[in-house]
Amino acid sequence: MNWIGKEAVVKHHKEVPFRLVEPVPELSLPSPAGRGAGGEGDYSGNLIVQGDNLHALKALLPRYAGQVKCIYIDPPYNTGNEGWMYNDNVNSPEIRKWLGEVVGKEGETLDRHDRWLSMMYPRLVLLKQFLREDGAIFVSIDDNEVATLRLLMDEIFGAKNFVATVLWQKVYSPKNSARHLSEDHDYIVIYAAKADAWKPNLLPRTEEQNAAYKNPDKDTRGVWKTSDLSARNYYSAGTYSITCPSGRVIEAPPKGMYWRVSKEKFEELDRDNRIWWGKDGNAIPQIKRFLHEVKDGRVPQTMWFYQEVGHTQEGKKELLELVDFDTSDDVFVTPKPTRLIQRILQIATDKDSIVLDSFAGSGTTGHAVLKQNVEDGGNRRFILVEMDEGIAQNVTAERMRRVCTGYTKGALTPGPSPASGRGEKVVEGLGGGFQFCRLSSEPLFKADGPIRPDVTFAQLAEFVWFMETGTGLAQSALSPSPPAPLPKGDGRKAATPFLGMYKDRAVFLLYNGVLKDKSDRGGNVLNGRTLEVLEKALPDFDGPRVVYGARSRFDKAKLAKLGITFHQLPYELAVKTWF
Repeated sequence: MNWIGKEAVVKHHKEVPFRLVEPVPELSLPSPAGRGAGGEGDYSGNLIVQGDNLHALKALLPRYAGQVKCIYIDPPYNTGNEGWMYNDNVNSPEIRKWLGEVVGKEGETLDRHDRWLSMMYPRLVLLKQFLREDGAIFVSIDDNEVATLRLLMDEIFGAKNFVATVLWQKVYSPKNSARHLSEDHDYIVIYAAKADAWKPNLLPRTEEQNAAYKNPDKDTRGVWKTSDLSARNYYSAGTYSITCPSGRVIEAPPKGMYWRVSKEKFEELDRDNRIWWGKDGNAIPQIKRFLHEVKDGRVPQTMWFYQEVGHTQEGKKELLELVDFDTSDDVFVTPKPTRLIQRILQIATDKDSIVLDSFAGSGTTGHAVLKQNVEDGGNRRFILVEMDEGIAQNVTAERMRRVCTGYTKGALTPGPSPASGRGEKVVEGLGGGFQFCRLSSEPLFKADGPIRPDVTFAQLAEFVWFMETGTGLAQSALSPSPPAPLPKGDGRKAATPFLGMYKDRAVFLLYNGVLKDKSDRGGNVLNGRTLEVLEKALPDFDGPRVVYGARSRFDKAKLAKLGITFHQLPYELAVKTWF
């Protein structure tokens, strides 16, 4: 697929600088002890990041690359009707500036499909890097861009990794104002990191399904329902006659059909009381299927009706109960209901999954994660990214604050409080917390300049590990000799420059006084003294070592003899890329 501006954006994700994700304590919500606590720090491992999602995704990659089980995004549909930051015409000041700087002069004449593709391409390329090998991405869209989205996803994720397109019934009544047909559905396009290995979870069985099982003959094995004994598929042993208990003889299966089991198997089933002949023993026989023998769940289907997963009005009602808006113009037009996102979580996550939404908007994904955790005892964590500062603080974070701590419907103050007698209802919180973050205004480093002096060892270690391995630093715990956890962003120094083992090599970082000395003779430079430290860190290891540092006092021949690959900071880090 090609479009105006593609050449400018196809590699743009590589040019996006790494930035730091900086916590904002006054906007964060620590987890109360015993209520969803766990994960990183005291925030249940949940993040809300305010900033351009292109830069935010690049900043989060070093920590979460290859670790996200489920991505859900609800990008602009390109209808021309939306009015917030990610509006459909891609005319927000941030996106217009990006189009002008990245795409060039073409950015002022791009038609709306080209603009949309230019906006989506680099973001999807980055999102792909977050997925676990058993992960999947779900993208909400409508008819305006579903065709181009499929082609775009085929190009980035691979056509072989397409899973399905779900139709979600988003409304429950027709729109009489429709120009042509009333549009009842949106799409959710699903791709897996590796479709041949990805397996969706079974959904819980419905009460209606279980209600179909009865026990009219009081079988001690419990309730059952019948299934046809005949089938259309040809079966050479399936054309025998059957004698009913009443004496009636059924000469053969119905015309064009075959008994699905052999005569011997049929007689075995009958002896085991697994054949139902009807109340009078004269009906065409059917096989009894016992409830306790069927799958403990149902295979997900591609038609999602509002009765099961909610509709847009339900999503709007949920949002209005949680967030106070100044005017009706400020309310999100079509927020997704939490039941819809929960359906995705039920299909695509386990109880300890990380869930990422880089078009967070009103925060439905975070809300759904917490609800699903309560319902099944899970410990899922969410990462939400929202560009607009006002929405991120006043909608996304405020909704999550009230969801976590509880709220009174209609009240402006979060937290449980007595009902006022005006029909308000106290809603108990779901527990948990979140860390609110912003992106640093300045990049972590530039290829032609130094690393920012305020960057800590732990912060740079995440980026070094990612650029060396293509994985998040937490995955180093999978190595045979995992390092101790690194400190997080508070200026403390790690006790060793050893970051971890990856495949057959040991990775080290000499930076920021990790060895208590920033001088040329000290901890930032690979020399005789620091070499001794590296060797002591892994005394029994004689394999290859990769060292990142300010300089090396050894020439190439000496490094080769030592089995060391040296990368100079920040220059080689700035040009090194995995994707």
